[in-house]
Amino acid sequence: MDVQQRIPNAVVSSAPSGKSSKTKNEKHDSQSHPSLYLTNAVFFGLFFSVAYFLLHRWREKIRTSTPLHVLTISEMIALVSLIASFFYLMAFFSIGFILHPFAASSDVHYDEEDEVEAEIAKSITTGSCLAGVAPPLQPKTTSPVTVHLSSDDEEVVQAVVSGSIPSYSLESKLGDCRRAAAIRNQAVERVTGRSLEGLPLENFDYDSILGQCCEMPIGFVQIPVGVAGPLLLDGKEFTVPMATTEGCLVASTNRGCKAIYVSGGASAVVLRDGMTRAPVVRFNSAKRASQLKFFLEDPRNFDSLAHTFNKSSRFARLQNIKATIAGKNLYTRFTCSTGDAMGMNMVSKGVQNVLDFLQCDFPDMDVIGISGNFCSDKKAAAVNWIEGRGKSVVCEAVIKEEVVKKVLKTSVESLVELNMLKNLTGSAMAGALGGFNAHASNIVSAIYLATGQDPAQNVESSHCMTMMEAVNDGKDLHVSVTMPSIEVGTVGGGTQLASQSACLNLLGVKGASKESPGSNSRQLATIVAASVLAGELSLMSAIAAGQLVKSHMKYNRSSKDVTKIAS
Repeated sequence: MDVQQRIPNAVVSSAPSGKSSKTKNEKHDSQSHPSLYLTNAVFFGLFFSVAYFLLHRWREKIRTSTPLHVLTISEMIALVSLIASFFYLMAFFSIGFILHPFAASSDVHYDEEDEVEAEIAKSITTGSCLAGVAPPLQPKTTSPVTVHLSSDDEEVVQAVVSGSIPSYSLESKLGDCRRAAAIRNQAVERVTGRSLEGLPLENFDYDSILGQCCEMPIGFVQIPVGVAGPLLLDGKEFTVPMATTEGCLVASTNRGCKAIYVSGGASAVVLRDGMTRAPVVRFNSAKRASQLKFFLEDPRNFDSLAHTFNKSSRFARLQNIKATIAGKNLYTRFTCSTGDAMGMNMVSKGVQNVLDFLQCDFPDMDVIGISGNFCSDKKAAAVNWIEGRGKSVVCEAVIKEEVVKKVLKTSVESLVELNMLKNLTGSAMAGALGGFNAHASNIVSAIYLATGQDPAQNVESSHCMTMMEAVNDGKDLHVSVTMPSIEVGTVGGGTQLASQSACLNLLGVKGASKESPGSNSRQLATIVAASVLAGELSLMSAIAAGQLVKSHMKYNRSSKDVTKIAS
């Protein structure tokens, strides 16, 4: 049976017949009602001319802070003309719009897809893999296939392997995301000659990741989730989920949570909350680039720029703009609040709006890229360490002397000395950038994986300075962590997946806050900082007491006898 018959008929359409039908319709239209040509041309010209006039007038009103609803006689006439010409054109072309939208879009899609499919099929038959270069197809000699396929699916697998069906198009062609993943799984095995046995495929909602989390899935990776706590933060108790494969990490963080709890808890403050994006533009001269820099940093222009920026979202609010020059290139760092979303897409859309707006006054501006790395995203950068990105948080606690001795098994003096020589002096000797801590990235990564954050943003989110000081006549320990760029969100991205959503729900920060937009993401940022505080406290104590190697040998080594672990 032909493989194409296994695919829904709505997707596999006949391109030649569609083109023929379209050509006949166009020929008929061109031969009928020639007397309407002049009328249509008049209304087309009227529509676009008054639209341009109104857009120009409204832009001037925005620049001069004139209310948009205050209209002059010429503007009212233009508005009426725009509406009249719009309704005429809609009435004239509505029949065509109703009868032919799907056929037209199908023709265009079919042509583009055919061209891409042919190119990918050619690359596969000449030795390319599904997503890159791979060895030539070899007989499979590894363990038996664990995924059971029907005869229909088997034919589709063969079509993917041969290149007649692109792997990336399986979801759209089959209309079944789980089936597409299973077929792709087997196609990858046969193309690479490597077994995927052990990679889970069942019991996952592949529909939930389509178009937003992962492309061309072949299964999912299991990461165990442990809990640390209760973590007492600002008078509230939190049970913190941590997804990790590193033994001892959850246990260590849990011990730090206990020390904080019995000492009265920790407190945290969000100092700043703003996501950034920094495009790079180029001019013919440094002088011209400086003119745009002065324009952007002029307080008199901020309101019009903010109005343009904020149209990208009802939560986006431009906070400030900072620009710097390298020769004739200008780097502009936009900072805006983003509600409960982490906000990268939101701020990027706002920046694009501003760039389009500036193009009118600076037509010689050449936009090189929407991101020029002055943001700076997913890279260790001094600008994030100094200016902050996302949520800037400081978290502190006072650990009582008896808790240091009984729970942490060390002394206040030992911790203060170790912190100064390790986290501060040692990091300085290494030339650390934001790495003045023991292992902040351990805790940040574990919580990020559990709650659906972008794990790559662990780079700047783990910027942390740990401080320890003896207080109350040297008896108690004051410990704090300062984290200037915690990038988290409670909506969008991986937060909507079932398991990650459950972890957010465990913390009480799932979704967007209706009462106070942005409060859930800020609360999550403080939980991350407080968890890092607990992890820092416990690891530093283990090092000071000489327990680090012993604890890792106990919790980070496999043992079949669980009684030995418990002992």
